Amino acid sequence: MKKKSWAEPYKIKMVEPLRMLSKREREHAIAEAGYNTFLLRSEDVYIDLLTDSGTSAMSDRQWAGLMLGDEAYAGSRNFYHLEETVREVYGYKYLVPTHQGRAAEHIISKILIKPGDYIPGNMYFTTTKLHQELAGGKFVDVIIDEAHDPESEHPFKGNIDLNKLQALIDEVGAEKIPYVSIATTVNMAGGQPISLENLKAVRELTSKYGIAIVHDMTRVAENAYMIQQNEPGYVDKTIAEIVKEINSLTDHATMSAKKDALVNIGGFLATNDADVFEKARNLVVVYEGLHTYGGLAGRDMEAMAIGIKESVMDEHQKARVGQVHYLGQLLLDAGVPVVKPIGTHGVFLNARKFYPHLTQDEFPAQTLAAELYVDSGVRAMERGVVSAGRNPETGKHNYPKLELVRLTIPRRVYTQAHMDVTAESVIEVFKNAHRAKGLKMVYEPKYLRFFQARFEKL
Repeated sequence: MKKKSWAEPYKIKMVEPLRMLSKREREHAIAEAGYNTFLLRSEDVYIDLLTDSGTSAMSDRQWAGLMLGDEAYAGSRNFYHLEETVREVYGYKYLVPTHQGRAAEHIISKILIKPGDYIPGNMYFTTTKLHQELAGGKFVDVIIDEAHDPESEHPFKGNIDLNKLQALIDEVGAEKIPYVSIATTVNMAGGQPISLENLKAVRELTSKYGIAIVHDMTRVAENAYMIQQNEPGYVDKTIAEIVKEINSLTDHATMSAKKDALVNIGGFLATNDADVFEKARNLVVVYEGLHTYGGLAGRDMEAMAIGIKESVMDEHQKARVGQVHYLGQLLLDAGVPVVKPIGTHGVFLNARKFYPHLTQDEFPAQTLAAELYVDSGVRAMERGVVSAGRNPETGKHNYPKLELVRLTIPRRVYTQAHMDVTAESVIEVFKNAHRAKGLKMVYEPKYLRFFQARFEKL
């Protein structure tokens, strides 16, 4: 039986014109940007797949919500609407708004981590790991081995390896582990989900030792969709129900609302612990703003509250993740090396397979992102040795097993035709991969170097 077509559960109400530079202009633009796609001007980009953070299209209801912004310095009614929504949809008791997710990471790290602590997690994320290190902790990767293998078809590559976690507890002692860091989904592994079966087992293990779980819930609704589709026993559950169950197994959460919640700016720290809430409410005043706005305008909190409810609608996630899988299938069908299975927020190109003749010191993923822009004006981003940074003790590069380029799909922004154009460009770059010469780094900032580093062609 022929598979039925599907369509996006919305219609387009406003458009933003795009322009395509000539190839010569694109070559000049990427050279001026030091072959770092983060340093390109957005007006020089045709299809922008750099990130899904803050790049989604808001709904008519969210735009209407902006007009309801209560910009009082203290006690904005939009804060109370957001607080009520977080309790209703996510289930956490206490809310501290922040201007975006990394601010929440900063605050929870300062509260929970002591110098010399170890923080196990299901693969690192750049800003999360940095805040843990700045607080005196050391991140330890306890994700399953399949997550580091781009060819593995494991449906839940975001799972924690319970043996690795137990071994760390036995080695350093539970008192040295303030919490386990759980991300839904795992960005650096290719947008891979964690299963509820695994999360329940992690909860059981940590409860034995009094270890908390901090949930990076940036893409929790996307993770819930993957559970609904692939985990036995959940096909008849709604995404909203699955999201609630995921959150119930954790103690604290950090949220970049610029992803799942469909807003251009915003985030929060949520917790079920009154003591942690009191400390966070105190610190947010120091770093972000009063505890009822946390660096956000009232209108942004209103749009976030509305976006949270839209994010857990089944038809929204089916189309959102479906578009990612559409692009992924085009590339798989063409034999392009990508991370398998296709994840939730983007398609991750395997730069090692594109450029087997380049070493990681020649930055193959950074090279691939630059080559893709030159070919078509599509902007992607590196997720390899540049993103991994340096070992703070030795000063040498961290060499991750995964050397990837992320084609990140903004929510409700592009059509399937844009995906077709992107796929054609990736296929063309893959055909000509043998010509790539690699890059050398000529400027490196101290922190999160992938944002601002500059390169030259070898």
